[in-house]
Amino acid sequence: MPLPEKELVRRIRGLAKSRAADRSVRVSIGDDTAVLRPKPGHEILVTTDFSLEGTHFRGGWHSPESVGHRCLCRGLSDIAAMGGEPVAAFLSLALPFDLPQNWVDGFLDGFLALARRTNTTLAGGDIAQSRHGILADVTVVGSLPQKAAIRRNGARPGDIIYVTGALGASAATLRKMYAGEKLVVKQHLAHFFPEPRLAVAKTLQEKKLATSMIDISDGLSTDLAHICAESGAGAVINQLLLPVAKGANLEDALHGGEAYELLFTAKKSAKVPVEIGGVPVTEIGWVTKEKKVMITDCASKSRKLEARGWEHFHS
Repeated sequence: MPLPEKELVRRIRGLAKSRAADRSVRVSIGDDTAVLRPKPGHEILVTTDFSLEGTHFRGGWHSPESVGHRCLCRGLSDIAAMGGEPVAAFLSLALPFDLPQNWVDGFLDGFLALARRTNTTLAGGDIAQSRHGILADVTVVGSLPQKAAIRRNGARPGDIIYVTGALGASAATLRKMYAGEKLVVKQHLAHFFPEPRLAVAKTLQEKKLATSMIDISDGLSTDLAHICAESGAGAVINQLLLPVAKGANLEDALHGGEAYELLFTAKKSAKVPVEIGGVPVTEIGWVTKEKKVMITDCASKSRKLEARGWEHFHS
């Protein structure tokens, strides 16, 4: 059973204060609301994500440390997708009565380890008792210079499409778990402990390289479709250029979610490096006038790339 609410809040407050701090957070856990002070000349970014037991994680597959890490990573990746830096996180947890406190402690260890590493202050949240599994709602607040946000709607015909890292590793790991394979976590870190590409995003924003950007949380095919829809453009992907992760296949790379890599476009004249901070950056296609998303292997006719990534309530 988790600790009583007041005692659990005290524990979280102590852990949060000892592991992260940010001058932008004037008041955090302990008052009715947090007080944030953005840097002069900066704007605030806000994103929120649910993580639900049975949908986003399973107790038999994911350690509590992995669940905590993944819950925060999702929000941090959204901040990265806009070219921002994280400031504060807010964690609301709904926990079953019979959940062991050591699971909660492990969750907080994973959450706060990533918070500390990314200079993100846990500034508040809520605790409730759940009747149906574990639910975590995480809000992340970020910051970036005024009018500097990299949005989805800036892709233009002729722009080149890029992706960071390798694709499909998380989806491949899920397939193995569904098949009943026992996995060594260290060999599948892209799934259990994904890395938000904050440093890469900061470089792209500071050097004004990206014309549009999104993080690959729902799958390349779906997230590229989002950029094209918002930009009023189309795209062609060269499947021969896709950086497919070891152990993954083409379907994993095209449609697998929870990659948390950055998908962005840049002008043809932009000098986009092949690596940023040790993270590979790969050219995978180009933006077109035709409002269609296509894929080619250069040996046959281009075919339509269906958006087959993750979508809630899709039949």
